[in-house]
Amino acid sequence: MTAAGVAAQDEAIRAGSKSFALASRLFESATRPLVWDLYAWCRHCDDVTDGQVSGHGHAVVADRAARVAELRRLSDRALGGDGAAGPAFAGLARVVAATRLPGRYVHDHLAGFEMDAAERRYDTLDDTLSYCYHVAGAVGLMMAWIMGVRDQDTLLRGCDLGMGFQLTNIARDVNDDVVNGRIYLPAAWLGEAGATLVAGEAMSLPAREAVVPVVARLLDEADRYYASAWYGVSALPWRSAWSVATARHVYADIGAVVRRRGASAWDTRAATGRGQKVGRVVQALGEAAWSVTRRHAVRLPRQGLLTPASTAMGESTS
Repeated sequence: MTAAGVAAQDEAIRAGSKSFALASRLFESATRPLVWDLYAWCRHCDDVTDGQVSGHGHAVVADRAARVAELRRLSDRALGGDGAAGPAFAGLARVVAATRLPGRYVHDHLAGFEMDAAERRYDTLDDTLSYCYHVAGAVGLMMAWIMGVRDQDTLLRGCDLGMGFQLTNIARDVNDDVVNGRIYLPAAWLGEAGATLVAGEAMSLPAREAVVPVVARLLDEADRYYASAWYGVSALPWRSAWSVATARHVYADIGAVVRRRGASAWDTRAATGRGQKVGRVVQALGEAAWSVTRRHAVRLPRQGLLTPASTAMGESTS
């Protein structure tokens, strides 16, 4: 990729996610461009599906299912080495060429966009977790693969980090999602809390107050995934370990902001300041150094967490 292309990609990542942009700069030079390539493909698929630009805005998309079908077709071409459909697919093709990324992970991620296109209803926590796996856990698997991970347990820890990210995103974006016609909180939990959300309408104050304990439960679930993700850090190259440890803290901090705000959590988009992020970078450096020197330390087992079938090893990249 040319220097101009790298600069444009960097700008696009910062526009889409400041937190990811910060953490991704900590990767070693060989890993960083592949991580950015994968992110650019994921971002492109999300934007095309939702009619957004770098994850912002929301246009009415009448042909969402057809758009996702085209994304799958072009992504399959990229998996075969043909990235001619555009920069995002060229990037995916580069990732596959460099790492032999399994195509099943790509297909799992695309299934998340199909769930949105089908306006899937999420009745239980398991339903919500299934969605989180497809839109973010699968990305965690792919990122771990790019970092050189091949053992199943560490791949699952990467998946767990993605799951934590998405659960936090759902908690942060409840009102925006409802306005855009999407409700990812488990309907069973909403019923227990007496919270009534109307797709297409902003939450009323009583609805916000009723949703607060539901979101707190979801963030408790996110914390379980963040805790599990920590046990994969020691298996990574140290720069990757530093990046992952930083991202884990930065995203979890967003959930803490949502908790602290209560019913006001959705007045403005929850975020943390630059100073706090920099502090997490420094903290994560020490944590990563400690963890990587203890590579053979016993890991706590994953208990009660989603385990996707696609982490089974031995399948081809197609």
